[in-house]
Amino acid sequence: MADDSASGKDHRPGVQALAAVLVFAGLLGVLWAQKEFQGSSDRGPASCSDDDHEAARGHVSAARLCTALNRSDLPALLGTPREQAETAYGSESSFKDADGTETPSPEAEVSLKTYSVKLYASDDDLRVGEMSGLLGRSAESKTVLGHPAVLYSDHTIALDFGLGGGKVGSSTGGIARHLLVARDAEDGGGSFEVALWRQDDVPPDDTALLRVAERVLPTVPGWTGG
Repeated sequence: MADDSASGKDHRPGVQALAAVLVFAGLLGVLWAQKEFQGSSDRGPASCSDDDHEAARGHVSAARLCTALNRSDLPALLGTPREQAETAYGSESSFKDADGTETPSPEAEVSLKTYSVKLYASDDDLRVGEMSGLLGRSAESKTVLGHPAVLYSDHTIALDFGLGGGKVGSSTGGIARHLLVARDAEDGGGSFEVALWRQDDVPPDDTALLRVAERVLPTVPGWTGG
């Protein structure tokens, strides 16, 4: 988390930096455990699962998010056209509000050699326009495809599995850039969020993040054109 963000943000996983920088062995183990790992770089681009039954009724599923994100032109949008998706998966989860209401919060991630991209969906009633003050000093109000949006930074988490004989632990990783976008132009509640970070911990390219958001978001179920 960015140090200057508000604690109230913890109730909304869609605006948390859940990205982790993992060594390949650790990442492979996580994806295998989820039974979502679909490919590797030596067998062509990774593909998403077509299993769509886990989505709550009326909500977009993690599988749909993964399909929208893992598009054939994603490497070109990221500015790395010679790369391809090495992993692609979706994950279903949810969170409870203070009143006990459970809200689905599916997410999908696609990783290439240079970049990783994550796409979140949130069906809560929070307005994006009210979030900029909770996302730290780096937060910047934007308009994306006619929808209110907020661009902000956070840190990834670097995990050390002690493969070289060292201690297992975690530390602050590189910079992740997040773009939180309202589902509709009226900002009536609910949002999508695209997060981008580099494997080498170099700050990611905001232009690439915006390109991805502008091409991917209109293809996600629940998006309302602005």
